[in-house]
Amino acid sequence: MSSIATQKVLVRLRRWFPDREFFMRADGEVKFVRISGKLQMTAAAAVCAVLLLWIGALGWALAAQILAGSERSSLQSREAAVARAEEQVARYRNGIGGVAQELERRQDYLERMVESHTGDLPAAAADAPTAGAPAAGAPAAAGAKVSLADPVSGPAGGLGAGPDAGRFDRIAARQLALVDHLTRYAEARTARAETAIRRVGLNPAMIAAADRKAMGGPLIRAGAMPGDPRFLAFGRAFERMGAMQAGLARIPNTLPARLEYISSGFGYRADPFDGEAAFHAGLDFRGPLGAPIYAAAAGTISFTGVRQGYGNCVEISHGNGLMTRYAHMSRIGAHLGDKVAPGAVIGQIGSTGRSTGPHLHFEVRINDRPVNPRPFLEANRDVFQQDRAKRG
Repeated sequence: MSSIATQKVLVRLRRWFPDREFFMRADGEVKFVRISGKLQMTAAAAVCAVLLLWIGALGWALAAQILAGSERSSLQSREAAVARAEEQVARYRNGIGGVAQELERRQDYLERMVESHTGDLPAAAADAPTAGAPAAGAPAAAGAKVSLADPVSGPAGGLGAGPDAGRFDRIAARQLALVDHLTRYAEARTARAETAIRRVGLNPAMIAAADRKAMGGPLIRAGAMPGDPRFLAFGRAFERMGAMQAGLARIPNTLPARLEYISSGFGYRADPFDGEAAFHAGLDFRGPLGAPIYAAAAGTISFTGVRQGYGNCVEISHGNGLMTRYAHMSRIGAHLGDKVAPGAVIGQIGSTGRSTGPHLHFEVRINDRPVNPRPFLEANRDVFQQDRAKRG
């Protein structure tokens, strides 16, 4: 089979390179020049070999040039890295003491700020099921307070070698541990606030959106490593916690009067004057004449005066269409436009208007539609504790 193939190749080569004869006429003579096929094949092979050698040399030169450029770029990168490292080492050597003191001052300031806004952090806050799994770098005891007096041990080396670098690493580790702990704490408080808001039939997302609409102020960038995902998560968690806490403060879950007992509930009842069926749009709190009446939530006084059937009356707007009404007062103790906090005294119990005796008529309205106030008040876990104790 191989001999047949060889013969076929030879036949094809003879077809490509047949013997050729050329004739030339010069000085009246005709000369014949014969070029054999073998000579033609030899010349063609020599030309191909030269061409291949030229292409190979060209490719080798190009590859060598690319390799030299890559090595040159790598060398320049290494030189730049060495220069940066030397500059950083020089900077640390010149100001290492001041940097350590500045980090400690920042850590102290961070802890003081947290304590001033939230007080001591309870262990249950970080351990709540809604807080999620512990984040990397969190303290071993999630409820333990992270402070500079109790260093977080860990391997040094993130800022170089030596005792000063280890000191930097320990301070940075404490800050990250505190940030992770506070993130879980904020998420737990946010989850509890959202649960309380949903319990009264409101949407936490709408509460947060309404809170975001009232913002402003000069642009002052935070300097505490904004690119670190843990700091970003910390900022988002505290922002949402603030929105939920502000929204919860505007939900009427503070008792508007001291709880002796509720003399009349929400819904249909027999009218106290004629005995006919009538709708009662709120809760009646019986109390002594002149007893204080408290704002059930943060808001703005939107009405003070006399309303038919209600007598002396105060209304507080809490945003998101939410309003509370306090009626039958003996004295009004608030002024139109006042900003009030939960538990602020706004008047005194009386029997003005359509009333059979001293009591507070308390209403909760959403978009001017009366709703049962009891679920709002029960959103606060301590509300009605006395009532349950008396009935038990």
